[in-house]
Amino acid sequence: MEGIRYYNRYTGREEREQVLGEKYLQWIYGTSTGRAALHALIKRGVFSALMGWWKNRPSSAKGIPAFVEEYGINMEESLKGLGEFKHFNDFFYRRLKPGARPLSGGEETAVFPADARHMGWERADRISGVFVKGQRFDLPALLGDASLAERYAEGAVVLSRLCPTDYHRFHFPVSGIPGRWRRMGGPLASVSPYCLSRSLSWLWTNKRNLTLVQSESWGQVAMLEVGATGVGLIEETYVPEEFAARGAEKGYFAFGGSTVMCFFEPGRIRLASDLLEKTGEGMEMFARQGDMMGKSV
Repeated sequence: MEGIRYYNRYTGREEREQVLGEKYLQWIYGTSTGRAALHALIKRGVFSALMGWWKNRPSSAKGIPAFVEEYGINMEESLKGLGEFKHFNDFFYRRLKPGARPLSGGEETAVFPADARHMGWERADRISGVFVKGQRFDLPALLGDASLAERYAEGAVVLSRLCPTDYHRFHFPVSGIPGRWRRMGGPLASVSPYCLSRSLSWLWTNKRNLTLVQSESWGQVAMLEVGATGVGLIEETYVPEEFAARGAEKGYFAFGGSTVMCFFEPGRIRLASDLLEKTGEGMEMFARQGDMMGKSV
């Protein structure tokens, strides 16, 4: 794969992603020795556990300034200053200042749950050719429930892939009452296109959390957070069974790349035209949390 390219909604241009550990990912998923290491350490969680331990040590904070400079992180948005973080993970899942991510439209607008590269489909049961031709979603395995898979099969779905350089808190796309999340076990492989182009199955075998949101305007919306290599923690910060406003914080990922998926019942949402257009071209679209994902039908 010649780098990871995506469409930037704000510049209107195709851009190349700055991939953290790009050579490592190419080795892990593109060579036989790399795949052996994947099975021995990474899938079993050893690598992610060690990475989490290191990123929580006070000494890891020394690497924050270099990371900010290399990847052009906008610290003007951060609630904490550069020298205020306890460790690297404290920086990684930093909160932003109020107003840093204004919400698009009103309650008739569903917003992206995270700063990410997004893809969207009008029907979950017709997703194919994601990152590489011939790959299809296994919806029952992904949701861990055949009846839920049937409920969302003909509805829209949006996949939001966060890379390690992104803001790593995720938010509710619509207003509603979220139930308690359900954890599903699994390994921790990468969710980078380097990995997914070889096997989409990482999405439904990785560790993940599923939450059902009951919304007066949107029906039942399912949110799925998927962990990845280096992400030993998916932390939910919302209160189950209490009303959550559109754009309210739902939780955060610790260090690593990760993915959020939003599932809608049939006939509930009309996805943004640029999102559908770029997905149809096989390309992800970058947009920030709070920007328009789609409109209610």
